[in-house]
Amino acid sequence: MDKTELRVGLVGHGFMGVVHSHAWQTVGRAFDLPVRARTAVLCGRDPARTADAAHRLGWDEHVTDWRDLIARDDVDVVDVCTPGDSHAEIVTAALAAGKHVLCEKPLSNTLAEADAMVDAAQEARARGVRSACAYNYRRLPAVGLLRELVRAGRLGEVRHVRASYLQDFFADPDVPLVWRMERHRAGSGALGNLGSHVVDLVQHVTGLRFTGVSALTETFTRRRPLPGGGTGEVTVDDAALLTARLDGGALATCETSWAATGHRNTLRLEVGGTLGAAAFDLDRLNELRFHDDAEPRAERGFRRIMVTEPEHPHVTGWWPPGCAVGFDHPFTHEVRDFLAAIADDRDPTPSFADARQVQEVLDAAARSARSDSAWAKV
Repeated sequence: MDKTELRVGLVGHGFMGVVHSHAWQTVGRAFDLPVRARTAVLCGRDPARTADAAHRLGWDEHVTDWRDLIARDDVDVVDVCTPGDSHAEIVTAALAAGKHVLCEKPLSNTLAEADAMVDAAQEARARGVRSACAYNYRRLPAVGLLRELVRAGRLGEVRHVRASYLQDFFADPDVPLVWRMERHRAGSGALGNLGSHVVDLVQHVTGLRFTGVSALTETFTRRRPLPGGGTGEVTVDDAALLTARLDGGALATCETSWAATGHRNTLRLEVGGTLGAAAFDLDRLNELRFHDDAEPRAERGFRRIMVTEPEHPHVTGWWPPGCAVGFDHPFTHEVRDFLAAIADDRDPTPSFADARQVQEVLDAAARSARSDSAWAKV
């Protein structure tokens, strides 16, 4: 029996567009799903570059206006990989047209835009149209195991959460001004781009919500070179520091920076409780460090768990035990989960409402930073 085919239209072919293209192409080879994804239409602004990307990334056709993509009857799913200032317009139009939507994080640049997207998703849901926000790090096997340990009570009552996401991509002041450094395009800098991952992971793994934050932000390089000469103003933060309370009384610290010399792409999360602790480091993404306080005192300490067994989350579609997965795999996992939810006629996760709540935390952090680290409720 032939599987149902879902025809995908992707908006954007930059870095995230390339990774998402790979995921759509790979998912059917790794996992046995009741539906088949077809990479039907790629959308980009520049005709020549879009045509080249479509050929290189395996898309059947290409267009240069997202409105044309959404208007097509031969597109069932719209995957949005554009800068944040365009998310709300594209997503709400796609949902209104009856297309399932996967949208890259952060969901939007403002809470007002996020509210409109949540409303559109709820209205579309009543018509059987599904939507989700793409927080890829949720789907790493080691992160999944960390979440399972917390939910099973192996760490006891959560008391401490330490999270950081550090990059050196913009540490060099001679790096030219790009859209991520412009508030009207990106909404915020490291706080939104990297902090959204941190906030989502903390809440996803622990099951606890942020209730309040105190934050500091800084822009280290305030002007950067422009492609045509001269310099332009950087209107977003380069780094952010947050101290926070989670419901249930746990304390959290979060640090984000894209100007952190020596850190190429360092994401770390440690959760400590009354019975144990566990820590994840993206630099060693197939490993989880676990400390069980019930062990004899002479044997206590963090031990390494290789998260590559069939019993571990998301691993079943891949390689023999002991063989590692890489950076691209969680994107395939999120596409797999998204397609499975559509096939089962259920809501995929994280929902737009979940992603909107992350935006609420980031909004509180931005308000606190503007008020010289004053406490801001979420």
